[in-house]
Amino acid sequence: MTALCPPDRVDRAQQAAGRAGLDALLLTPGADLRYLTGYAAMPLERLTCLVVPAAGRPFLVVPLLERPAALASPAADLGIEIIGWAETDDPYRLLADLLRRQLGRATDRVGMADRMWLEQALRLRDALGAGVGLAGEVMRGLRVRKSPAEIEALARAAAAIDRVHARIGEWLRPGRTEAQVGRDIAEAIVGEGHVRADFVIVGSGPNGASPHHELSDRVIAPGDPVVVDIGGTTAEGYCSDSTRTYVVGGTPDPELVRCYAVLAQAQEAACDAIAPGVSCQHIDAVARQVITDAGYGAQFVHRTGHGIGLESHEDPYLVAGNEDPLEPGMTFSVEPGIYLAGRHGARIEDICVCTEDGGRRLNLTSRELSVLG
Repeated sequence: MTALCPPDRVDRAQQAAGRAGLDALLLTPGADLRYLTGYAAMPLERLTCLVVPAAGRPFLVVPLLERPAALASPAADLGIEIIGWAETDDPYRLLADLLRRQLGRATDRVGMADRMWLEQALRLRDALGAGVGLAGEVMRGLRVRKSPAEIEALARAAAAIDRVHARIGEWLRPGRTEAQVGRDIAEAIVGEGHVRADFVIVGSGPNGASPHHELSDRVIAPGDPVVVDIGGTTAEGYCSDSTRTYVVGGTPDPELVRCYAVLAQAQEAACDAIAPGVSCQHIDAVARQVITDAGYGAQFVHRTGHGIGLESHEDPYLVAGNEDPLEPGMTFSVEPGIYLAGRHGARIEDICVCTEDGGRRLNLTSRELSVLG
């Protein structure tokens, strides 16, 4: 097994399931399945499900035609039985019968993958006749603190997206549309080291005031501020996510320059506040206070950050009300923004790691307001 998927993860998941009062975890294709086994299974209407009993041998139920791919994955090195089911089989009944034999009794309560398709969840519930909880409540405690190998995988993803930001001037020019620029960026995300582009936001002029703006046919004009928020997934399965704000030629609007200076101060203060034991909501409050004191509090409309790993958004979330303390190994974005409706927006986003003695940024490109051309 690789350092990114050590064999003790399944054991720890079994122990955590037992502590949570669950007979088993049922994990369909997604980040939890990949975290435990290294198997990046395709999400299909045909059932693929890893069964992690609180005691006993885990097994993976897969469509027969997907069994070769499962056997070729790191899951085959974990001692997990990989069971293929044929087109005429009932995989839900098969899984339920196997789990009952493992337990030596009827199934009482299981934890299902948080993002399992409802059709599959209902059919598994009926086949098992068991109570259902969320597997994510168990898996969160395993995934939220990244191993050194995971942190280095995230650092490689961050370096790859940094290389894309370093090339933005190749594509972001007056006279081009957001959509044209976005297509070039998406191609570069793959070219610089990702297997896919997960999202590309190119918010020019007033469109930058919408944090999740979709690419449009708006033509970029000289002097336009442009928010570029991009991310992808590497072959290792780990995600990147970074935002920088650019001005395309011309002279920046003085109001943009003023609010950007505030934003840079807020982002710096939030990153400086990262330390073990500091609450997630405190990091949000630090960034928000700087922006509020400058008169832009109402224009900061989202949380300060989100966790990142095998998913681009996962625990921990840096938001008011989240009192969970930061711990070494937690990885998350720090991304305050200021959005002036009808005018422009600005955001600075870095992926950070909580270390034993503070915080470490993984994104290293310049955070200055970059004037292109």
